[in-house]
Amino acid sequence: MQYALRCVKFAESLPKGPTGETVARQLIRAGTSVAANYRAACRGRSKAEFIAKLGIVEEETDETVFWIEFAIEAKLSSASLVEDLMAEGREVLAIIVASRKTAKTNK
Repeated sequence: MQYALRCVKFAESLPKGPTGETVARQLIRAGTSVAANYRAACRGRSKAEFIAKLGIVEEETDETVFWIEFAIEAKLSSASLVEDLMAEGREVLAIIVASRKTAKTNK
């Protein structure tokens, strides 16, 4: 949830205008989805459901990192302002990928 909140704060700091607002909406949607779907995975009713939900978390985390990178490339923000957020996103992604592999192996 803390990662999602940080994504929202970053999105709200983006400049107003068509590009900034579009990126902000996408970033908020993807960033908050990471938290919501991880919570859903933890409440999965079966191992298969847990693995499937982790797949969604993986996709949404990757998309979140994409939108942060896009904001930098589009010059909506500087890399130095969001390097911690991007690093955290990549770390979360690595953890989810490893967790999903482990869950599949132990299925």
